[in-house]
Amino acid sequence: MEIKNIEGLSINDIQNELDRGARFVIFNYCVSLLVITFKRGSSIYFIKSNESAFAHHWKHTGLSLVMGWWGIPWGPIYTIQSLWKNMTGGTDVTNEVIAALNPQPDLDNLKRVPQ
Repeated sequence: MEIKNIEGLSINDIQNELDRGARFVIFNYCVSLLVITFKRGSSIYFIKSNESAFAHHWKHTGLSLVMGWWGIPWGPIYTIQSLWKNMTGGTDVTNEVIAALNPQPDLDNLKRVPQ
């Protein structure tokens, strides 16, 4: 999955931002087509410590406001869930991203050295 808003940042820059409170976030959006409703997550966004999440979630929130309500019965329910989640900062996936970027060795599959 693509991580947005890290263009031009080195690993050290990202780590410094994380130390100051930055986070990796996914925003929700909802699209309905009368009897079919889709609730999806965005790409991962890197929200710097001095940034507002609004700068990144407004597109997904706007899409949900315009296209989410029309499905019966899940359209209004998923739209409200998406709006609430986005307005409260999105889904924080910082720990998962860090774990994926720093994989731990698989100790079960290491070859044992004969003694």
